Amino acid sequence: MALNTGKLAGKTAFISGASRGIGKAIAVKLARDGANVVIAAKTAEPHPKLPGTIYTAAKEVEEAGGKALPCIVDIRDESSVQESVKNAVNTFGGIDILVNNASAISLTGTLATPMKKYDLMNGINARGTYLCSLTCLPYLKQAKNAHILNIAPPLNMKPIWFQNHTAYTMAKYGMSMCVLGMSEEFRPDGIAVNALWPRTTVATAAVEMLGGDELMKGSRTPEVMADAAYVMLTRNSRSYTGHFAVDDAVLAEVGVTDFDQYANVPGSTLIPDYFLDSAEDFYMKMSGRELQSTSSPSEEPASAAASDSGAGLSTGIENIFQKVEGLLNEDMTKKIKATYRFSFDKSGDPDVLLDLKNGAGSVVRNAPADMKTDVTMILKPDNFEKMFAGKLNPMTAFMTGKLKIKGDQGKALKLDKLMKGVQSKL
Repeated sequence: MALNTGKLAGKTAFISGASRGIGKAIAVKLARDGANVVIAAKTAEPHPKLPGTIYTAAKEVEEAGGKALPCIVDIRDESSVQESVKNAVNTFGGIDILVNNASAISLTGTLATPMKKYDLMNGINARGTYLCSLTCLPYLKQAKNAHILNIAPPLNMKPIWFQNHTAYTMAKYGMSMCVLGMSEEFRPDGIAVNALWPRTTVATAAVEMLGGDELMKGSRTPEVMADAAYVMLTRNSRSYTGHFAVDDAVLAEVGVTDFDQYANVPGSTLIPDYFLDSAEDFYMKMSGRELQSTSSPSEEPASAAASDSGAGLSTGIENIFQKVEGLLNEDMTKKIKATYRFSFDKSGDPDVLLDLKNGAGSVVRNAPADMKTDVTMILKPDNFEKMFAGKLNPMTAFMTGKLKIKGDQGKALKLDKLMKGVQSKL
């Protein structure tokens, strides 16, 4: 990306969730112009699993040439947001830019998303974005070339973007709907309201927690979003508003052709992010919807009558299921309440059904095709063994196409504890 233009020198940007990841990258990018940056986030003390605090981010902003105001802010709390905005205005004299970046994610199905998780995602993503916008708008109205930028996807009303994580999609689309409505509402005031979304997964702490090293390898760095945000925030707010932009498309518009510079691991195959038409085929294939031979989800209990000696299973797979049988108990079935079919892609190994819904649970080897289950997992034997041995993260396997899931993805995620139990015995 070309050097900063200096257009944002002296401008004040309020950025939620700016202690790490995309938010911090945008903060540092704006600071290179000499901007004032309000680091609005919850992390004041170092987190054991997540890098960065509002103070370490503020230091990076100042080292980049900007002025920083670190503020401990929970954007679900109205008084917390109001106090931080008041502090920003008292310190810098106003607010020119709002970046609604803070977000919570849980890629779980409805039955695996209790109200606590639902409220967290909607409280931060949709409500938090609305609250920060509401609180900053009186000051944005007084600014020249004022911008609100939401890190949110285009509104793509296709079932594939809802079926496996309805609550998360609702929460993210809440941020997108703020763009749809506010861009028109505040067009007469000259306040631009736009959305920016990545073409690929972005190498952030959240992505690493979801998919581990493999997903990080297929990601771009946060700088691709920061550079695209900079382009959008330096445009004329009266003529550029109401857009749902994608990072690399924004950069291509200003002549960027070298996207290899943003690869987190050069040469790796990039993994598309959710919600884009260009990613639909990828995720359709990953979800197994093109595989017509697998069973459909059902609440019918599995029958153990079809069980036999396990003939036909390769040694590694049989060894894992023997370990699984040693872990089964009624407490586990009461918590999980689901049945799983494992279909070993093009290997010759017969299907295996894992019943974690009835009694103390059971393993059904050579499971007949007409035995219906809640979840069908299609994967190669070596990936199955790696997954249960802890060498392949299930989310990474899913995101990279090594694992295809048909049925309730939320119930699929419940297998994690069982896998960890198996790992302790291997």
